[in-house]
Amino acid sequence: MTREELNEKFGKTYSTAELTRNFQVESFLAPLVIVVRKSDGARGTLDFQHAPRFYYNFTAFSLLGDPV
Repeated sequence: MTREELNEKFGKTYSTAELTRNFQVESFLAPLVIVVRKSDGARGTLDFQHAPRFYYNFTAFSLLGDPV
């Protein structure tokens, strides 16, 4: 999918440079990335696609693993 298509379907989409600027990456488990958002410390997941590489669909979750 293109970035525009991902934005329309899932909202905010990040390039690799934007990902590292906005999130601390904890681990990869395709097709998910476990991250901490730098702006507020929210922990969650992002989906990603390989080519072109974009990250999207941030979903925050609590320490118990429940969606926030």
